[in-house]
Amino acid sequence: MPPERRSPPGCATRPVIRFERGRRSEDDDRLAEEVPVAMHFDGEPFAVMMTTPADLEDFARGFSLTEGKVQSVSDIVDIEVREVLEGIVVDVRTASGLSLAPQRARELPGRSGCGICGSRELEDVVRHPPPVAAGPVIGPDAIEHALESLRSRQPINAFTGSVHAAAWAAPDGTIVDVREDVGRHNALDKLIGAMLVAGTDPRDGFLAITSRASYEMVTKAAVAGMTIVVAISAPTALAVHLAVDCGVTLLGFARPGRFNIYSRPERIR
Repeated sequence: MPPERRSPPGCATRPVIRFERGRRSEDDDRLAEEVPVAMHFDGEPFAVMMTTPADLEDFARGFSLTEGKVQSVSDIVDIEVREVLEGIVVDVRTASGLSLAPQRARELPGRSGCGICGSRELEDVVRHPPPVAAGPVIGPDAIEHALESLRSRQPINAFTGSVHAAAWAAPDGTIVDVREDVGRHNALDKLIGAMLVAGTDPRDGFLAITSRASYEMVTKAAVAGMTIVVAISAPTALAVHLAVDCGVTLLGFARPGRFNIYSRPERIR
């Protein structure tokens, strides 16, 4: 396969028959992979997530933190990723079996577009993180710079056109890191995991996401300590409520030259 057609991690090519203007042709199409990833903690099953199989150790760290299985990345002593016939198993080993504290496991798979599938109780769904720190003050130029730079930092989306991205930007809008996934919340968990390893301070910068700002995105950002969330699409009413409740500055419909501020506007110059 020529270099320009080679699949990046998390992608695949499949034969396709194209029909356009009355003509039929055979070709290869570029697709994002989506596989079931079983999350185990200290050998015990917890959830099955439909995930793009790239950056899975980052995903494991971020998922462990945002799902409340660990308090910090230092609680994780090992991550084992192994392929099985049905998909991939990721087993997170914690210090002294911390994750084995009484906690309900999910019973159903988590779909790629859903962050709550398998939760059995209402209190497992709508969590209220503690208030975040003061955080930085950023300007519209930083937001625009981050959104423009993000376009060239999404290799899977450039290849397939079908995945979400979560990016961490410095206060001046410089993109620090990016993660991609078919699930928007999975992309954010991967980013959080990468930030934990790099020692990136979540209070010094802002999050940019190429999706709507649903409640689980705000919740995960707040749990990680992020203070500003910039989404290119709309927020939900619950996302705004949670952002107000935990002190997160939430922006939606972010485009070059415009955006809406739904909570804590004092962080935007």
